[in-house]
Amino acid sequence: MPAPIRLRELIRTIRTARTQAEEREMIQKECAAIRSSFREEDNTYRCRNVAKLLYMHMLGYPAHFGQLECLKLIASQKFTDKRIGYLGAMLLLDERQDVHLLMTNCIKNDLNHSTQYVQGLALCTLGCMGSSEMCRDLAGEVEKLLKTSNSYLRKKAALCAVHVIRKVPELMEMFLPATKNLLSEKNHGVLHTSVVLLTEMCERSPDMLAHFRKLVPQLVRILKNLIMSGYSPEHDVSGISDPFLQVRILRLLRILGKGDDDSSEAMNDILAQVATNTETSKNVGNAILYETVLTIMDIKSESGLRVLAINILGRFLLNNDKNIRYVALTSLLKTVQTDHNAVQRHRSTIVDCLKDLDVSIKRRAMELSFALVNGNNIRGMMKELLYFLDSCDPEFKADCASGVFLAAEKYAPSKRWHIDTIMRVLTTAGSYVRDDSVPNLIQLITNSVEMHAYTVQRLYKALLDDISQQPLVQVASWCIGEYGDLLVSGQCEEEEPIQVTEDEVLDVLEGLLVSNLSTPVTRGYALTAIMKLSTRFTSVNRIKKVVSIYGSSIDVELQQRAVEYNALFKKYDHMRPALLERMPIMEKTASNGPTEIVQTNGEAEPSVVEAKHPPPVTQPTNQANDLLDLLGGNDVVPVIQTTVPTKPASAGGELLDLLGDLSLSGGPAPAPATSVPSSQPAFLLDGLTSPPLFNDIAAAGIPPMTAYNKNGLKIDFTFERANPNPNIAVITIHASNSTEADMTDFVFQAAVPKVSSPTRVLCDESVVNS
Repeated sequence: MPAPIRLRELIRTIRTARTQAEEREMIQKECAAIRSSFREEDNTYRCRNVAKLLYMHMLGYPAHFGQLECLKLIASQKFTDKRIGYLGAMLLLDERQDVHLLMTNCIKNDLNHSTQYVQGLALCTLGCMGSSEMCRDLAGEVEKLLKTSNSYLRKKAALCAVHVIRKVPELMEMFLPATKNLLSEKNHGVLHTSVVLLTEMCERSPDMLAHFRKLVPQLVRILKNLIMSGYSPEHDVSGISDPFLQVRILRLLRILGKGDDDSSEAMNDILAQVATNTETSKNVGNAILYETVLTIMDIKSESGLRVLAINILGRFLLNNDKNIRYVALTSLLKTVQTDHNAVQRHRSTIVDCLKDLDVSIKRRAMELSFALVNGNNIRGMMKELLYFLDSCDPEFKADCASGVFLAAEKYAPSKRWHIDTIMRVLTTAGSYVRDDSVPNLIQLITNSVEMHAYTVQRLYKALLDDISQQPLVQVASWCIGEYGDLLVSGQCEEEEPIQVTEDEVLDVLEGLLVSNLSTPVTRGYALTAIMKLSTRFTSVNRIKKVVSIYGSSIDVELQQRAVEYNALFKKYDHMRPALLERMPIMEKTASNGPTEIVQTNGEAEPSVVEAKHPPPVTQPTNQANDLLDLLGGNDVVPVIQTTVPTKPASAGGELLDLLGDLSLSGGPAPAPATSVPSSQPAFLLDGLTSPPLFNDIAAAGIPPMTAYNKNGLKIDFTFERANPNPNIAVITIHASNSTEADMTDFVFQAAVPKVSSPTRVLCDESVVNS
């Protein structure tokens, strides 16, 4: 059989291939020749064939059939054969294949070989692919080589020991005696691998961490020698002596000094020296400075040293290298909570990074900018962030808008500024805002009584300019419905009032109903706004006509609203003014006690929510109605009168209104239910438009519930399914008075919309004075 071609010739031949198919044909032909040679037990050219097989493996072709040949080469006495055999074993074998266990005895013999290079091959292979079983069997030999005086073997044995510890952590103590003299070695290779071994042991064992803390002075001394030593051609990299060893020592010092005052104190001076003496003109120096900054931030360092570290990161932000700027922003983002004032000094540089072309840098700069916002710089930072929101890519708009909302809510200097800022966001990136932005802005507007006229005028102007931003359109529709009379009357004092007629306002709202840009939710807002204007405008007939048209809408939600609103005009016209009157001031209540968790920049921060107590109510019961929340939500804080009324109250004390603005079926929710401390009537379940409510209750088998329990009045509801007809639900209300005074004129009313199937409400009331 002719001699196989050499590896160099094979590489030259494969490189001449013009197509992938031609290359594949050459590889298959050569693999067939190698297989034939393996079958004939050709010892002469086995090394050459395995070398070619490894090259083909590197190209991505299968070479598993050469695994046993690698073991045969390892067992050979020739160094050249062993070298290729061990290289093949590291490439073709791993611990998932049982074949690798056959190497254990060969590796053990080679670890005790008289030639250091053969021992080095065995150490490299064991440290690369040794399984836990092999590590247990050969740990003793590795520990012996770790104590040898040969620097070549000690550095390889140290790295092999790292692999053994990762595979079998319980063998860590075996290497503890051998580590005592490792740091006294002059050879930088041994020093480097020794620091790696100590780092691995400290990370895996708290006991080892405490044991090695006594080595901090020795590590500090080694690092100082590296900094102060002169030029050494053997270890010099861009004018810095062995930067790789410096970085490793800094990482080990970071682990040893974390949470320990004494160790941190011992390394403060050397860290200051490294931070001030390292050259920053080359990337090598920047790598050392970055590790120094991380070490300073992790240990219990002095405040001046931390400021120095942050200033180094600030200089990194001015570097032309994008990678350096990115790691600087990431590091500042981690430290901004603990060293806020020091990071604030670099605010202008951080804001400039928002203009960077690199998207990763822009995202980190945006996150860090929001973390720097506080009550002192809110106006300036919001100006920059809103400018960024105008020009940024769509992928940033959602996060940026969310951050602006959170910052404005937390640090707004005035309600007008708050409203203007959120409106600017809705105008710029309305399609990207969070789902809760609409009800949050509505609540803000409702609570800013003095800003109602200004807000509705601003929103009306925005609506005339653009109706593509649906959240903005929804807020504008709600405000026009609530405060349309202020818009028409021109009562705005903050800016010059505009002249607008009732018909012009209705034209805009009707345009929203027919616009292709409007979503079903937006149309629901617009129709409800038009209905509310029936009590604020004089054009009632036009509003009746618009509402009746949508009684046959293809949109079920819109149709149901229109049908119910038509019923208000016809059968319940006397209730319409009370149902559609202006919403009262809303108050947020903490559902989990006095402390509410506010999510900012990915970290939860507790913020105290002030408990606002409503003023004493002295009006009759028809002026301060109770909210009876049948759904058990904790967003409703009922306010009930505690004094005996001085004059008779009219009917409608507690009205369960199914005709308002909220919807169980996913409709618009411009006015979430909240507490009502004012004297205006409140309406429960404002807008619940789901007809099968009672059927769902009956089917669900809801247990008895307490709907209201405050100021001596307790109201319980019980639910049961009637027999034999399961479609009938029986709801029983039980009201009890535990105060000494009598409660008079207690009236319970329920309003049920018309549905396709007949609905009947039977009220079984029982009132108890205890």
